[in-house]
Amino acid sequence: MTIPANWQKSSFSGGGEGNDCVELAATPGTIHLRESDAPTTQLSTAPGPLAHFLHHIKIGLYEGTPV
Repeated sequence: MTIPANWQKSSFSGGGEGNDCVELAATPGTIHLRESDAPTTQLSTAPGPLAHFLHHIKIGLYEGTPV
């Protein structure tokens, strides 16, 4: 497995000192996610399933109310 070198933090995370955000990195065919305060724990997925999951969050499928 290719180890990602460049992690990106969301612009919604703010500029404070806290490490309370999700970071993303991409390698060929894989998206990697980790939480800033636990960077050694990583989740990896293909772009398609992640896009599908995010789409369902945006339409409110997991909360019961559309965003």
